[in-house]
Amino acid sequence: MRYLTTTCLFILLCSVSHLMAQDTVGYKTLQPVTVTATTLKVPEKVWNNFSNYFNGAFVTKWYEINKKYLVKFMLDESENRALFTRKGALVYHISYGYENILSDDIRDLIKRDYAGYEIRKAIKITEDRRLVWLLTLEDSNHLLLIRLEDGVPEELEELNKNPG
Repeated sequence: MRYLTTTCLFILLCSVSHLMAQDTVGYKTLQPVTVTATTLKVPEKVWNNFSNYFNGAFVTKWYEINKKYLVKFMLDESENRALFTRKGALVYHISYGYENILSDDIRDLIKRDYAGYEIRKAIKITEDRRLVWLLTLEDSNHLLLIRLEDGVPEELEELNKNPG
């Protein structure tokens, strides 16, 4: 038992020292984010544009973040986030769901290119006329993270579920 504890402590110390020794060149320091957590009055333009973009949305919760308005809401059984400028322009929209939020053509493409994999999660990101999907796929041995833009899938990461 003492050997096991010593071994675990050694591995933990090596991991921490490795993380601390990583090179930070190329990382950008971001500005602090200010979140207002009081009752929020959303400007009429923002509210009207939100209502037009996401007709039928419910369970809305608004936040002011760096002079922009973030809204978390439900729509078509999916969790969503959208960011608006003060003037009501939509900055981005993110929808979190499962295979059911995919269009038929995207679902068919993934099922064809990744036969034998199940679609476990789907995230739809819309920003400035761009549509990007992040998909988690799974089979009996692997998890895949796929990025899909303009009909072109890109494998970002593959994890082996049964290492060794």
